[in-house]
Amino acid sequence: MKEIQIPAGHAMLDGNFTDVDQAKALILFAHGSGSSRHSRRNQFVARSLNDAGLATLLFDLLTPEEESVDLYTREHRFDIGLLAERLVHATKWAKQQRQTCDLKIGYFGSSTGGGAALVAAAELPNEAFSVVSRGGRPDLAADALPKVKAPTLLIVGGEDRAVIELNEQARAHMKCECKIDIVPEKRRDSDGEPSDCGNQRDPAGKNTRENEQHNCSGEGDVNRPGNHGAVRQTDVPSEPRLR
Repeated sequence: MKEIQIPAGHAMLDGNFTDVDQAKALILFAHGSGSSRHSRRNQFVARSLNDAGLATLLFDLLTPEEESVDLYTREHRFDIGLLAERLVHATKWAKQQRQTCDLKIGYFGSSTGGGAALVAAAELPNEAFSVVSRGGRPDLAADALPKVKAPTLLIVGGEDRAVIELNEQARAHMKCECKIDIVPEKRRDSDGEPSDCGNQRDPAGKNTRENEQHNCSGEGDVNRPGNHGAVRQTDVPSEPRLR
């Protein structure tokens, strides 16, 4: 793993890049609100993807200063335009690096990062070849949804009824290949992580690896900082909603 910094306009974003021998693709992670590149679940998924021959880039969508403000005001966590813009900057940065310039790009977004990943994929149709959203809010991509061309997998926990509905609404507006995978919930520890994240049925690790390999070789609680579990119904804001 290599620590890197990504220029994004006036901001400088910290990230962790992991390369693998003969990488098939590069997967960029867009973390959820209140989360960061240090999310244990995303790190677990990244290691699974590395084992499958995919390079990964986990990076902070916000600067430390922005995170400090957002902790109290929450003004950035639902700014999908800003989060998507940061992901676009990271994608363009990766295409300029010697190690990654020839790799196909996939996005893995969780929570609000799922919406940001879809907006970025719509803006960069020739770069983004695959999108996976885990417990995400694709509905927040709104008008960008019909413009997404990359095959998309939406992974949602079976207990997240409100989020399932939002994902179904989003899929109805998409014109690309799109699948929803509803997986059983697991007991979570005090940090919101699955207590048995090494289980073979881990939804993010297994399904993401299969989706990224197929498409690229050819997060957290939305309101509570520090919780990287699935979005729960009481935490889902009512707007914006797709009609």
